[in-house]
Amino acid sequence: MADVQPFRAVRYARPTPSVVAPPYDVLSRAEREAYAARDPHNVVHLTLNDSEEEAGRLFRAWLAEGILVRDEEPAAWSVAQGYVGPDGVERRRRGIVASLRVEPYEARVVLPHERTHAGPKESRLRLLRASQAQLEPIFLLYDGEPPFAPPDRAPDLAAEGTSLWRVDGASLPDAFVDRQLLIADGHHRYETALAYAAETGTPESARMMVVLVSTDDPGLEIFPTHRVFAGRPDIEVAGTPAPSVDDALAELAAEPYDRAAAVAVTPDGVTLVHGEIGELDVELVDRHGHDGVSYTPDAAAAVAEVVDGTSDVAFLLRATRIEDVFSRARRGEVMPQKTTYFFPKLLSGLLFHPV
Repeated sequence: MADVQPFRAVRYARPTPSVVAPPYDVLSRAEREAYAARDPHNVVHLTLNDSEEEAGRLFRAWLAEGILVRDEEPAAWSVAQGYVGPDGVERRRRGIVASLRVEPYEARVVLPHERTHAGPKESRLRLLRASQAQLEPIFLLYDGEPPFAPPDRAPDLAAEGTSLWRVDGASLPDAFVDRQLLIADGHHRYETALAYAAETGTPESARMMVVLVSTDDPGLEIFPTHRVFAGRPDIEVAGTPAPSVDDALAELAAEPYDRAAAVAVTPDGVTLVHGEIGELDVELVDRHGHDGVSYTPDAAAAVAEVVDGTSDVAFLLRATRIEDVFSRARRGEVMPQKTTYFFPKLLSGLLFHPV
């Protein structure tokens, strides 16, 4: 049973666009420094501080100084993100910000779809211990209609295309009690929360801030992540030659999803390649291993690397379908790295969740 509840959020007393930033795991050092220079209270001073202990001290100091304030009453938050995707299409993704009790994957309440690595979890655990707060939400999916939509009024918080409305969350527990939740983005932070709950042992430590998005939401889209291999002249491509990348992509789009397929671009030409029935496109490419591989959501950039001789082969993929991700997760299977690309990322700095 998913335990989803309203919570008493911590937020900036004077929220401005200068204090928000993208999540910790998508910022380069140069980008982090640029956000830090925007405002001495920008959220990256908490989420990407070189010292986790200093980040925790800052969080407590900002609360004591009134830079951050905590809501008197629990609430849920309706969230909407307006964005233009990598495909150039304008969309609006809607969700709910709430507090989730974390449970081991074995309980089959929260389902993963990717493997994690030890390094990021160690850093996030040190930060969680130091701050005693969930500083960024993770992104979860569920099947079915949402319990409420964004109110028809001006948002209570807004920045960088994200709008938040404070709403009564009394209906949340019943709305999610029998739903399975799929981690779209945030596997490392979820497992960090599990570790923190196990070592702390309090009910408060077993909760984290999540954004819940329905798989029926029209603004929800998975985009493809293409694979580019450098230093791999050993990769052999066999399939159906195509006269151009555009022709091959048109053929790929017409292929049924029950069989893996991809477009391979090499210095010798363009080829439509096929995998096995029941195989995902990413699994077809994953057969070549991970040596020399890089990832990009930009198909033109992937092709350019081959054309200019930087790389040996680019594989252009279709987006993995949401139903395939959920189906694999329900069977307890994990998929290759970068199987999914959910865009946009959730904005950090609008709400915090003490634990």
